[in-house]
Amino acid sequence: MSVFADLVRQLADLLQPLFGATAAAAAIVLFTAFVRLLVHPLSRAAARGQKARAALQPKVAELRKKHAKNPEKLQKAVMELHAEEKVSPLSGCMPSVFQMPAFFLLYHLFSNTRIGGQTNELLSHQLFAAPLGDRWADALGDGGMFGAAGLVYVGLFVFVAVVAVFNFRRTKRMMAANPANPVNLSNPVGDGGPVAGAAGVGAMTKVMPFMSFFTLFTVAVVPLAAALYVVTSTTWSAVERSVLYR
Repeated sequence: MSVFADLVRQLADLLQPLFGATAAAAAIVLFTAFVRLLVHPLSRAAARGQKARAALQPKVAELRKKHAKNPEKLQKAVMELHAEEKVSPLSGCMPSVFQMPAFFLLYHLFSNTRIGGQTNELLSHQLFAAPLGDRWADALGDGGMFGAAGLVYVGLFVFVAVVAVFNFRRTKRMMAANPANPVNLSNPVGDGGPVAGAAGVGAMTKVMPFMSFFTLFTVAVVPLAAALYVVTSTTWSAVERSVLYR
């Protein structure tokens, strides 16, 4: 953790001439972009897998008719079909899995007052008037919704809402075009994978378009530094998926 803290501090020092007091926040955004670049090959593989799974849907539909009264046999047949066609039903989850360590590093780094036996100086850094180690509840207790720190969160919420609406509309279009193979967008940094199997698909179809708005809850309850990671990653994901899933 102390090594990671040193990296964030050094990156913030490099960005200080350009971003001043918000250099640490800019460092987090840049760090997030770097993580997303590393994960991008997995995102491309997930997109190829999604298209391959879409091509298999006529065969999956036949299997559902054939094994309509035997869910266990249907599940086994669908998995065998994916294996035969060399299509992984879990490939869409990999980008999210590989991002989680970076998110938790930032979460713990800005949740602890001491790192490596020393005072965590990163907690003194801010995004405008909001400390990077604080949460929305702290901003509400220090000036309320329209206080200096509260307005930073208002701006973040508005931005996240715009991205969520964009994802909502795109997900609805994708599901309308391919209702048998919905895309799972229910994780905190904005990626997803297919829902394999017949059980629960109807419920997921109704709920899934709204899952993008879960990011609003995440931003509200985690330290601001981790919230910046989530917002940056979610925005990156929205743009990336618009390109890869055209």
